Amino acid sequence: MSMINTLKTNVQLHLKNLLGWKTNRKILVLAVDDYGNVRVDSKEARERMDQAGLEVPLRFDAYDAMENREDLEILYETLDSVKGKNGEHAKVTAFSVPCNIDYDRMVEEDYQEYRYELLPQTFKKLADRDDKAYSGTWDLWKKGMDEGYLMPQFHGREHISLKVLNEKLAKRDPEILTVLKNRSYTSISSTGYATIDWSAAFDFWKLEETLNFGPIIEDGLNAFEKVFGFRSVYFNAPGQPEHSSLHQHLHRNGIKYLDTPFIKNEHLGEGQFRKEINYIGKKNKLGMIYNIRNVLFEPCEDRGFDWVNYTLKQIEVAFRMKHPAVISSHRVNYCGHISVENRKKGLSDLKRLLKEVKKRWPDIEFMNSVELMDLVSQK
Repeated sequence: MSMINTLKTNVQLHLKNLLGWKTNRKILVLAVDDYGNVRVDSKEARERMDQAGLEVPLRFDAYDAMENREDLEILYETLDSVKGKNGEHAKVTAFSVPCNIDYDRMVEEDYQEYRYELLPQTFKKLADRDDKAYSGTWDLWKKGMDEGYLMPQFHGREHISLKVLNEKLAKRDPEILTVLKNRSYTSISSTGYATIDWSAAFDFWKLEETLNFGPIIEDGLNAFEKVFGFRSVYFNAPGQPEHSSLHQHLHRNGIKYLDTPFIKNEHLGEGQFRKEINYIGKKNKLGMIYNIRNVLFEPCEDRGFDWVNYTLKQIEVAFRMKHPAVISSHRVNYCGHISVENRKKGLSDLKRLLKEVKKRWPDIEFMNSVELMDLVSQK
C-alpha cells in the first residue's frame, strides 16, 4: 500500500495540524536546512574517501556539497517561476551555519584541535581551488538575500559535534584524519555515544555537557551577524532537537522563534528522554514562540512514492485545518556539485510542486519563516 494512502499516515498528518495558531490564509513556507555547511568537498574527495573504505550510509554523505553558483542560479529561477497572490515569488528560509572547519589551519597545526573560519572565507577558498564552480558564489548568495530568494537564519555555529571531533582528534582516529585531509566532514561510522550524532552540534551524553553550549551559541550568533549583516531571530538546531536549557542562551542573544518537532523527544542525559507535544504559536517560559514543520519534502530521497503528490497531500491537510504549510527540506536535494542529476531531480520536483500549488490554491502566499512567525506573534 502506498505511504500516501495509509490510515496511519493520514492520522499523523491531521494530528500535526490539530493544535495551534489558525488562519484562513493559504500561506506556504519553504524551510531548508544545512546551507553554508561543508560536508563533502567534491566528487574527487568522495572517491578518495570511498577508496579508503569510508561508508556512505546516507545520501548526505554522497551528494551534500557546498552550494555552488549553478545551484543558486537554478534555485532562484525555480523560486521565481511562480508568484503568490501579492506578486511575490517563492522563498527559501535557509537555515545556515556561519562557520566551517578551517582545514588549512588544522593541517598547519597537525590536526591538534578544532579550528574554524567564517563562511565568506570558505567560499573564497573554494573559488580559489575551483573557479569554474565557485567563482562569484558568495556574491550570488548575497544577491539572493537582497532579492528575497534566501532568508538565512541560525542553524548553529557549525554542524559538528565538537565533543566527538575533539575526542577523536586526541586519539588520532584514522577515520577523522582521512575525512579532514579530504577537506570534508562526513561518513563518521561511530561516535561512541548512543545519544550523540557526529553532525549534531548540541547533542550530549551527560547533562552537564550542555554548559559548554552557551559560549558556542553566543559566538555563533555573533559570527552569523558578521557574515550575513543582521542578527538572526530564528533557530533550528543542527541535527537533533536541542535541550531546553539552551533556550536561555538563545533568548539572551536575540532568538525569538524556535523550530521544534510536533513530538519532541528531549534527551535528559545518559539515555533518558521525555516527550513533549508542541504546536505553532506555543510559547516557552521565556516567551519564545515555537513553529512546527508540518510538511515534508525530500525529493531526492527514494521512498518508493512520488514526493510531489505526497507533499501536495500534506499541504492540503494543513490548509483544510487552517494551518500554514511549513515545508521541511534539506540543501542536499538542490545541490549538484557532486551530481548534476541530483540537483536536476530536486529542483525539477520543486518547480513541479510550486506550479501545482499555485494551480490548486491561486490565493497562495509565499513567506519565509520569519515573516510567518512575525504574523503569528501578533496574535
